[in-house]
Amino acid sequence: MKSTLVVLVLAVAASSAAIAQTPPPYQPGMGDLMVMIVQPRHLKLGLAGQARNWDYADYAQHELEESLEAVEKHIPTWRNLDIAQLMASTVKQPLEEIEKAVKARNAAAFDAAYRQLTEACNACHRSTNLPAIVIKVPDGSAFPNQEFRVTRP
Repeated sequence: MKSTLVVLVLAVAASSAAIAQTPPPYQPGMGDLMVMIVQPRHLKLGLAGQARNWDYADYAQHELEESLEAVEKHIPTWRNLDIAQLMASTVKQPLEEIEKAVKARNAAAFDAAYRQLTEACNACHRSTNLPAIVIKVPDGSAFPNQEFRVTRP
């Protein structure tokens, strides 16, 4: 009985030590989220629009909105700024214009709205004292393993 109790105490102590040594889960910061989920989706949306791949552009536009919502959820306040308010005042309207242009399959309207979205991103960066972060309309793909042109079997 005594040896069973000793084994139990040692097991509890060992599991407590293991828990204490387990690092906390990764908590991405604002820069991480922007580079990992927002910027690639902005890029893919631009490439799809340039290729006039309206089905993929529709998908990419919604993915970009979801990534921005994820940023708002995980980092609601950053540098004393309300992130939801900041997003609403900068990128909400251009994203709505992109959605309309994609649904209408209107290339000129898409191009204008995408430029407006890109400038809204840069205005947000300037307003948060990060003017060195400049986003642009893509002039090439960072995704050589993905086709953005419409292909039909």
